[in-house]
Amino acid sequence: MKTKFLFSLFLGTALGLSAQGFKDGVEYYRADQPEEALMILTNTLNQPGTDQATAYYYLGQIDLGNGNTAAAKANFEKGLAANPDNGYNYVGMGSLALAAGNTSEAQNYFKEAKSKGKKNVDVLTEIARAYFVADPVKYAKEIDKAMADAKKAGKNAPAPFILEGDMIMASDGVSSTKAGDAAGRYEMAANFDTNNEHPEAYVKYARTYFPVNARYAIDKLQELLNKQPNSALAQRELAEKYYENNQLTRAAEEYGKYIQNPNHFKADEQRYVGLLYFGKKYQESYDLAGKLLAEDPTNFYMQRMQFYNLKALENNDQALAAAEKLLANPKTVATPNDYTMYGELLNDMGRDTLAVEMYQKAVEIAPEKLSLLKDLSSAYNQAKMYEKSAQAQQEFVDKTGAEVDPNDLFTLARRYNTLAYVDLETDSVASRAAADKGLEVINQVLANENVKENPLVLNTKSDILRYRNGNKVNQEVIDADMVTLGVLDSDPANLEKRKSIYRSIYSRLGNYYLVNKDMENALLYFNKFYEIDPSPELKAFIEGLAQ
Repeated sequence: MKTKFLFSLFLGTALGLSAQGFKDGVEYYRADQPEEALMILTNTLNQPGTDQATAYYYLGQIDLGNGNTAAAKANFEKGLAANPDNGYNYVGMGSLALAAGNTSEAQNYFKEAKSKGKKNVDVLTEIARAYFVADPVKYAKEIDKAMADAKKAGKNAPAPFILEGDMIMASDGVSSTKAGDAAGRYEMAANFDTNNEHPEAYVKYARTYFPVNARYAIDKLQELLNKQPNSALAQRELAEKYYENNQLTRAAEEYGKYIQNPNHFKADEQRYVGLLYFGKKYQESYDLAGKLLAEDPTNFYMQRMQFYNLKALENNDQALAAAEKLLANPKTVATPNDYTMYGELLNDMGRDTLAVEMYQKAVEIAPEKLSLLKDLSSAYNQAKMYEKSAQAQQEFVDKTGAEVDPNDLFTLARRYNTLAYVDLETDSVASRAAADKGLEVINQVLANENVKENPLVLNTKSDILRYRNGNKVNQEVIDADMVTLGVLDSDPANLEKRKSIYRSIYSRLGNYYLVNKDMENALLYFNKFYEIDPSPELKAFIEGLAQ
């Protein structure tokens, strides 16, 4: 059973410091990933090469975004103390003043910021952003003025175009046209980013354009990575877009490169474990999960991946122990997939009854996931619990309603067919009732134009009719078999593809006519049987009849 599922990931701490240092944190913040930015900026704050004043500004903005104005103020003040000539923290103090409703005080701070960075387009753009965040309607004129100042300070500088894109995306009711306009702004910013200082332009373009054309979005991120091969943001975003585009093998390749970057996150190692699994690199996935478990023995996500990988590697005994450990972990938030995977494993090991319990638990925790009822029906069938198997499949069909797939209806008909057969010797009334239900369902299947001439379906109807008649062939069964033969004979390839159906029908017809003393038709169908499946025994039998 092939399953597709998403993993819940929890951000851990950054593992170390890259050559880019705190710049990775700035890039993450500008790319609207403040949690990741916080971890990197905190870890790199005292590292040589870090611009502390700028780092404090972004730490303050993160606090402000979280509503913690006291912490924001403290960080902006630390930034001013670290470098009073850095204009960013004056913008930060102005943002605080706007948040408190002190417009004139904010203007004084912004004036000071301008005096410190007259030609710094990024600082000037941050003033416009501060007004926009505070109230885009109230401060519309101030935003326009600040944007004009920024564009005047540096023709075709990226930052103002990025902000324009952000403002479009922040507007109410973003349509495909607006999203296209925003993507256009981000693309212009990326094209103007000749100094490779604004990778967020590429990232935001990719995010905005991805729903329209995933290939273009991925190509843009590859372009960014070619320019900034050491950027953790570029590496991670490219890997993520491959993942979102269901290119799991490529996603695994890019994640493998990315987690070599010291500014990666622990949670990304967990994602990599999952991607290796999806890429069928089960041993590598298992080994990395083991490494992470050595650091965090109660990490149920990694325990889950060890179980899944061991199952895929067909190390059943070890997989069984891993499954038991996973479900015994008090931190485990079990998913339906945990139980169905466990159920599959138990089935593979011949523990069919216990497997049923696992599928039952999957249905219990996710009753809205109707496909689990099909899995449960299969588990019941394998455990020879045929009545419950039919009931589970019937429940699935009933809950699915008019949109039910003909294949699922056919499965239901086969469930009733099996039930009718096994009840023949012990309960003829129950057998007839199951056959009646099966006949009703198989007729629904045959009402579908795409299915009505399917030999498997037609042959199943013949079986149901026979069990309905106490496993005896009557005219109804003969009529059904003749319809099936007409369909089979219309395609010569069926002589090989559907040989087993031919054998069943010819045997039934031959024996039916023999019992009814119609030797001409009996010989006709036994000879047809011999033509497709010759054997000395059948030849002798036919010769005996002909005498």
